[in-house]
Amino acid sequence: MLTLDKIRDAQRTLAGVAHKTDIIRANRLPADCDLYLKTENLQLTGSFKVRGAYYKISRLSKEEKARGVIACSAGNHAQGVALAATKNGIRSLICLPAGAPLSKVEATKGYGAEVCLVEGVYDDAYQKAMELQKEYGATFIHPFDDEDVIAGQGTIGLEIVEQLNDVDAVVVPVGGGGLISGVALAVRSVAPHVKVYGVQAAGAPSMLHALRDGRIEALSSVSTIADGIAVKQPGKFTYDYCKNYVNGIVTVSDEEIARAILALLEQEKMIAEGAGAAPVAAILAGKFPELNGKKVCCVVSGGNIDVTILSRIIDRGLLMSGRKCTLNIEVLDQPGQLVKVTRIIADCGANITSVHHEHASETGIIGCFVRIELETRDFAHIAHIREILKSEGFKLV
Repeated sequence: MLTLDKIRDAQRTLAGVAHKTDIIRANRLPADCDLYLKTENLQLTGSFKVRGAYYKISRLSKEEKARGVIACSAGNHAQGVALAATKNGIRSLICLPAGAPLSKVEATKGYGAEVCLVEGVYDDAYQKAMELQKEYGATFIHPFDDEDVIAGQGTIGLEIVEQLNDVDAVVVPVGGGGLISGVALAVRSVAPHVKVYGVQAAGAPSMLHALRDGRIEALSSVSTIADGIAVKQPGKFTYDYCKNYVNGIVTVSDEEIARAILALLEQEKMIAEGAGAAPVAAILAGKFPELNGKKVCCVVSGGNIDVTILSRIIDRGLLMSGRKCTLNIEVLDQPGQLVKVTRIIADCGANITSVHHEHASETGIIGCFVRIELETRDFAHIAHIREILKSEGFKLV
C-alpha cells in the first residue's frame, strides 16, 4: 500500500524537476468560502501530470528504461510522460483519443514522444496501448491506477498543507482518481482534520457511481467538455483510496464548468481547462454548503485548453451567466420600428452585436421578425430589457 513516506520520497525526487506551484487567494470569485487556488495549470507541461509520470519513470530499472515506455491519455498525462521520458533519455510512445485537443497532441510530440491517435475516448486509447505494450515490451505508465504515479500526484497534497497550514478543505477534480487519491492520502496523513472532496463531470461520474454502489463499475459512455476527467472506469487502487480517504464527491454540469472557466479567466486572469475548473465550478455552484465560511483550496489541475474550444466555452459561459442573449421580436414592417427597438435597448445599457431581419407568414402581410443578439450584464438586465420592450407594445417570441 502507498504510504506517506513514499509520497515524501516522490517530493525529494521531484525537487528541481517539477515546480512547487503557488497558491493564490481568489479574492474576486463569488464564493461563500475563503477560496484559494493551487495553480497546477502553471506546472511544467501545463498540468500536474508530470509529477506522477516523472516519479514513476525515475524508478524504472536500466533494463526497463532501455525498452522505453508507453502510455495512454486524454492529453495531459501524455505530455507528462513525454517530458519525463525525454529527461531520462528514453523512448516514449503515447496513445491519445483522436478527439483530444490539437494543442495537447502537438505539445506531446513537442516533448519528444511518438503519438498514436485512437478513435474513441480514453478507454479506447487504453486498450490500444495495451496491445502495443505487448508488441514492443515497453513499460506501461498508467495515468492513474499506479502507486508510484499516485505518490507523485500526492506531492500536491504535501505542498498544500505546507503552504496553507490552516486550510479546512481541499477540493480536487476526479477522473480515474489518481490525483485525488494521492492528495487525499497525503493531506489526511499529515492533517487528519482537513477534509478532501472530489468533483466529477456530470457526464462522466464513474468514481461517484463506484463509491455509491460499493464496487468498480464501467460507464457505457462519457460526454463532457472536461476531457481530462472523461474516464469510463476508475482504477482499483484509486477506488480503494477514495473510499478510505475522500470525504465526498459531487458532479458539475458542462454549463457550470463553462461558467467557472469564464470566471477564472475574467476575474482571476487564469486559464484553466475543463477538468482544472471543475472544483471551482462546484464551489461557485454551491455544491458544498458545509464549506461556507471555511478556508478552501481548489486544485486547478491543468490549463491545456485548445483555443478554439476556449472560444466556444467562453461563448457558452456568457450565455449561462446572462452576459449574452438573443431576443426574437415581432414588429411591423414599416420605417422607424427597428430604430425604436434599438433605441430602447441602448437606453437600457445593452450592446447590440447582431441584427437579423426576417419576414415570416405567421406575422401577417405587414409583420416581420427581428432577431437581435445582445451583450448584457446579467439575467436581471435581460429581464428588464424584455419588460421595457413589452411595455412599448412589442411582442417577444
